[in-house]
Amino acid sequence: MKKFIKIISICFISNIIILSCSNDDDAVGNNIEPPSAATLIFPENNTVCNEGTIVSETETEVLFQWQVAANTNSYVLKVNNLNEGTSRNISTLATEFALRIPRGTPFSWSVTSLASSGNISAESEVWSFYNAGIPVENHAPFPATAVYPQSGSSVNQGTISLEWQASDVDNDISSYTILFDTVNPPASEVGTASNTTLEVSVSSGLVYYWRIITTDEAGNTSTSQVFQFTVN
Repeated sequence: MKKFIKIISICFISNIIILSCSNDDDAVGNNIEPPSAATLIFPENNTVCNEGTIVSETETEVLFQWQVAANTNSYVLKVNNLNEGTSRNISTLATEFALRIPRGTPFSWSVTSLASSGNISAESEVWSFYNAGIPVENHAPFPATAVYPQSGSSVNQGTISLEWQASDVDNDISSYTILFDTVNPPASEVGTASNTTLEVSVSSGLVYYWRIITTDEAGNTSTSQVFQFTVN
């Protein structure tokens, strides 16, 4: 009987040790340091990129670079063609990547830092640049982006102030034309502004669409993507 009790005790203690080790392993596995956001280096923000290698009349190869981010296993480089509204996502283990992109075109770019698990990430800032084409004296503005309301958001009925941001490497933006409607794409012009806000009236239960045409002093224009929001 004593021998039987001794065997039972040994089995019980062994199970406790196994469970303890298992819990310790789970704790280690779940204790993953979140990655840091990458600091972008090149192409620089709101500049003309002339450093690309010309590979054809229509394309240059640009080397995107960023600093090492802490606790990061890999990166995703995101490059958006602001004229076409298209994007490319490139996964890489390095902190630079050479990419062929169209000449004479505005772009935005950012980097996502990924932890070893792949489930934890951090986003860098979003930078914009103009990829140089055939030399010109003046460049078109970057397409404007929505500040308020954010696309896909909801607002209360009444009067709201549309707000956006825009930039131009020549710093010569002269005006903004706002297209605002309940149909997509919006076609109704509701106003022209010299600053980056415009008040409009909205009604409950409707979905509104809006976009911004940015004009510079040389007459160059850029058109933003369509933004939309719902009224409560």
